[in-house]
Amino acid sequence: MSVSTHDLYVHATDAPLWQVPSSGSARFSWEYDDGRDRLLALYQKGKDKQWDGQRRIDWDLEVDPNDPLGTPDEAMTLHGTAYWDKMNEAERGELRRHYASWQFSQFLHGEQGAMVCAARIVESVPDMDAKFYSATQTMDEARHAEIYGRFLHEKVGMLYPINDNLQSLLGDTLRDSRWDMPYLGMQVLIEGLALAAFGMIRDTTDKPLPKQILAYVMQDEARHVAFGRMALRDYYKQLSDAELREREEFVIEGCYLMRDRLKGVEVLENFGIPRAEAETFSEQSEYLQLFRKLLFSRIVPCVRDIGLWGERLQRAYVDMGVFEMGDQNLDLLMAQDEEIAEKLDAERFAAEEAERTAEVAEAIEEGKTQV
Repeated sequence: MSVSTHDLYVHATDAPLWQVPSSGSARFSWEYDDGRDRLLALYQKGKDKQWDGQRRIDWDLEVDPNDPLGTPDEAMTLHGTAYWDKMNEAERGELRRHYASWQFSQFLHGEQGAMVCAARIVESVPDMDAKFYSATQTMDEARHAEIYGRFLHEKVGMLYPINDNLQSLLGDTLRDSRWDMPYLGMQVLIEGLALAAFGMIRDTTDKPLPKQILAYVMQDEARHVAFGRMALRDYYKQLSDAELREREEFVIEGCYLMRDRLKGVEVLENFGIPRAEAETFSEQSEYLQLFRKLLFSRIVPCVRDIGLWGERLQRAYVDMGVFEMGDQNLDLLMAQDEEIAEKLDAERFAAEEAERTAEVAEAIEEGKTQV
């Protein structure tokens, strides 16, 4: 029996639809032959690397709803508090389920936002090569939303509404009439932070299904961030200092919003913990402090690479404690994302081939016995 997503939310959403008024122009280009070689090569790669989430991912893998991600006790915000000590194992399992649901729900909502932003880029970007690539990205983001939605529906059985700060940044990104802002808000900020979150879970979980999902999604996202870097780096070289400062102000505000998104206070409130106390626990969690810092490992070097590195922006990153992230090798990180997905494929298919070979050998032996 089909179950409505609204039946799985931990509490009712405000409205069935969120409508963001759009502004800006739809731009048509009549130049079909010209294009940047790097971007056209990325477009070709985007076409070549399309995949089917129904087939590539092994959905038959079992998931324990009370420990979907294999989260250790030390990573739980309540660990070491009186609330944690009072919980039995069943209650701690339910807390893990809520945290996994909250994390993957934000991934799901972010992917829908990325799909809408990619479609907006197709509409508003002036260059045909960028329109071509962003069309492939729109399909990628649709696939990601499909996959995260299926994982939450079938394996976790619970969803959380979109976080207020993520919704605020998405709204700001979509309402801006300048064609480069969906790139900056989505490709650099939201996607960059999501990539780091995906990577931390991918590299620490011992659960094969979420590892597959995250590895394969990250393989796509590596191309998306490369696209944003190429397009914005070229465009921002043409802007005045005043125009660059406007973009930097947007980045500063967006980074503070994204940093504050990562507290998971909604989860603790669902367990009867007052919001102020939940905020305190989240701020004091050593694991969450490290998690929030490492999440900027993809954003800061990308912002620097595209040419937004003014004094006020640098001061903001110092205040957040992430300034040194600007020295990260973004190309190396992206190459590793692709290699991990390809290695996972090779290991899975080798194991499946070995299993099929063993089944054939067994059938032959049985045939000999019967003869």
